[in-house]
Amino acid sequence: MEGSHPADTAVVGDQPSGDAQTYTVHKRKIPPSSADANLGVHIANRLVEIGCTTCFAVPGDFNLLLLDQLLKQPELDMVWCCNELNAGYAADGYARKRGVGCVCVTFCVGGFSVINAVAGAYSEDLPVIVISGGPNSQDHASNHILHHTTGFNEYGQQLRAFKECTCCQVVIQHIEDAHMLLDSAISEALLRRKPVYIEVACNLADLTHPSFARPPVPYALKTDHTNQASLDSAVEAALAHLGKAVKPVLLAGVRTRPARTRAAMLRLANASKYPVAVMPDAKGMFPEDHQQYIGMYWGAVSSPCTCEVVESSDVVICVGGVWTDYSTVGYSLLLKPEKMIRVDNNRVTICNGPTFGCVVMADFLEALAAKVTANETGLTMYKRIVLPTTEPLKQGDGEMLRTNVLFKHIQHMLTPTTSLISEVGDSWFNTLKLKLPPGAEYELQMRYGSIGWSVGAVLGYCCAERQSHPDRRVVACIGDGSFQMTAQEVSTMLRYGVDPIIFLINNGGYTIEVEIHDGPYNVIKNWDYTGFVRALHNGDGNLWTAEARTEPELESAIAEAVQRRGQLCFIMVVTHRDDCSKELLEWGSRVAAANSRKPYGTGDHH
Repeated sequence: MEGSHPADTAVVGDQPSGDAQTYTVHKRKIPPSSADANLGVHIANRLVEIGCTTCFAVPGDFNLLLLDQLLKQPELDMVWCCNELNAGYAADGYARKRGVGCVCVTFCVGGFSVINAVAGAYSEDLPVIVISGGPNSQDHASNHILHHTTGFNEYGQQLRAFKECTCCQVVIQHIEDAHMLLDSAISEALLRRKPVYIEVACNLADLTHPSFARPPVPYALKTDHTNQASLDSAVEAALAHLGKAVKPVLLAGVRTRPARTRAAMLRLANASKYPVAVMPDAKGMFPEDHQQYIGMYWGAVSSPCTCEVVESSDVVICVGGVWTDYSTVGYSLLLKPEKMIRVDNNRVTICNGPTFGCVVMADFLEALAAKVTANETGLTMYKRIVLPTTEPLKQGDGEMLRTNVLFKHIQHMLTPTTSLISEVGDSWFNTLKLKLPPGAEYELQMRYGSIGWSVGAVLGYCCAERQSHPDRRVVACIGDGSFQMTAQEVSTMLRYGVDPIIFLINNGGYTIEVEIHDGPYNVIKNWDYTGFVRALHNGDGNLWTAEARTEPELESAIAEAVQRRGQLCFIMVVTHRDDCSKELLEWGSRVAAANSRKPYGTGDHH
């Protein structure tokens, strides 16, 4: 989640499409007009101006000239990654913190490699600018077959692939069009909070043009606006339903990420006195120390008593929710549309009935907050039934470390300056149960759920925090199966001196897959994980490693790691293969049931 921004940084990420009338842009010292004012330098200047001051890149012959130009912008940090997929994950993590990210790759072999990460950013509503080198502008009419391509004499294959996972695609083959095409793509990324694709012919990056010959005019974007009549009608209709409700509830979804939307959500909560729950992918987007916060709503695997309060409510105001088989626990929620006021991007739907368009989410929340009547009935009911949480008992010196004990100690180490990142898997369920202190941040990739995402995302998030919030520290929980997919990017973390605390949970397989559908394919080869990370270190960088198989070893490792600022701390914890959260067992069985529904006409399809 984006936090407050220092005065010299952009707040583009905090003001996405529909949540602001204007955009604040960078007030940095962008290089003035000079002989270097070429296309590549102009791209770098635009990135810095919108607040993207790190570019994650992998070199290849089609983007080398472009990389030379990007290096001329002193305020654009270049981070050289081990492969394109991880670079894309890093740009995803960076965008979560800074509001926009960038990855630069070569043609086809780089572009096709990064595409999975870009698809994830698209699914998760993250503005990631993908810049790819492209064929020489003369090659398009030459009938040549190029290396790195699929062997045809036309070069649109990568462009066609990216049309499926970006909201805008431009191909710069003529220097005269570059300024317009570049600004069009960047604008779309910021306004729609989705990735965009920019392909730059490899022979254009160092060319000058009059449109680059002066410092850029400050970036300005049009924004969505609210139709006042539609807003008034939506608020009136919502108030009519809420006025008849006995115990209304507020439910925050992942699209409440923008800062203005979160502030408006808090304002509505304070005015209404309704209990507030969050969907799992919105954890951390509403303050968990708030007196009206009742926990996470996730159907059968909700926080204690949260599901009962939400599903028994007669009106649930759901703001920014995204409903997938994962977030609905295999479509098993008892929350029905006829009980919901759905507040989505630019649209409000009243209890499966009238719908009002052209209504910006934050505008609706603010207008409703100004007129709503307070009702504490739902919160009172929650307080009557909720029980105090308990901690697992302390384990003996020789007893194998249990997963719930591991996360008990991770809970104790969280501070207001912690950023917690959870990999796909049982770490989801365990980290979602943790209580975030005020100021702590949390990220997971739930909609796309790409195993291995977190390693690159940790790199990107750390780079973003180092620029804007150097007092913060990333704590990551990563399973062994996920880690094996993208492990080499720890090398890049060491190379650039970031200092996360990584818990590598070694339980011998893909635990989340085991609980959905088990088989021999869910068992992986065990690695010497700390030995592997030390090999990546190879005497260069700041690294500290530890292994914990018991609770006393874990306590000792955590106490040491939190003191080692400036060092990447890698703690391998060993748990039993079948030791997972009860929530994963429940969730896995319900998702498995949804996956195994038979086709219509072949029997059981319910």
